[in-house]
Amino acid sequence: MSQESSNDKKPTIPPYMKAISGSLGGAVEASCLQPIDVIKTRLQLDRSGNYKGIIHCGSTIVRTEGVRALWKGLTPFATHLTLKYTLRMGSNAVFQSAFKDSETGKLSNQGRLMSGFGAGVLEALAIVTPFEVVKIRLQQQKGLSPELLKYKGPIHCARTIIREEGVLGLWAGAAPTVMRNGTNQAAMFTAKNAFDVLLWKKHEGDGRVLQPWQSMISGFLAGTAGPVCTGPFDVVKTRLMAQSREGGELKYKGMVHAIRTIYAEEGLLALWKGLLPRLMRIPPGQAIMWAVADQIIGLYERRHLHIAPS
Repeated sequence: MSQESSNDKKPTIPPYMKAISGSLGGAVEASCLQPIDVIKTRLQLDRSGNYKGIIHCGSTIVRTEGVRALWKGLTPFATHLTLKYTLRMGSNAVFQSAFKDSETGKLSNQGRLMSGFGAGVLEALAIVTPFEVVKIRLQQQKGLSPELLKYKGPIHCARTIIREEGVLGLWAGAAPTVMRNGTNQAAMFTAKNAFDVLLWKKHEGDGRVLQPWQSMISGFLAGTAGPVCTGPFDVVKTRLMAQSREGGELKYKGMVHAIRTIYAEEGLLALWKGLLPRLMRIPPGQAIMWAVADQIIGLYERRHLHIAPS
């Protein structure tokens, strides 16, 4: 029996360990990268060209609103990332178990893609959409005086949205969020596994623990393709989440209407607004998250899956 075949007979990493590794990785990522997310949101909401680019946007926010404004929405962002990665990593592990070949225990690339897409859809509906609605509403507010801001904090923001727009107001932009996250996670999990094997000859469950820098390289590369492919979904998601019914009729009626309206009014490239800060945020974020997650998963593999000699 080959080494690979014997490894298939060993216990696999349980979903709860994947969930724990993701939650800790998400907490670290949020603390490091929140300012880039604030800048990305402001650029995506800028219809009149007030910001000339990433540096100008960041410096304008600091000058007019103070340094702390770069961490606006951190509480919902950190909570959202922690819960999101918990659900993403855990559900992906459950889906992968379901898609594994019952005889060989192997997971095909198609199964890996479907597992990632399923995890992305689940996280988008259960966690990402409502948390991002609150985060974006907080981030789009400008000014130094808290008493002049409509939303005083995450809880107040959520309650105000529910009171004014109904519970479904927290799920504004759900359709593009589902498309964005499903596609992103399908690509990310597949690419991360491929880069681990290609660059480091690391297979899941083999007992080897990547060095943090190796995990960061694989995670960074895996996190690069998604933003380019899903840029329009992200811009539309942000626009749909930012608008409220307070002023009367909504500008964007839904995902398709928003894409057509943005294209007609602002041009094709407007659908990729905020791409550079997304590329500054998502690949480094994946690098940080996987550096933490791989260490936790690797520690579990060594202690619990490879106690007896092969």
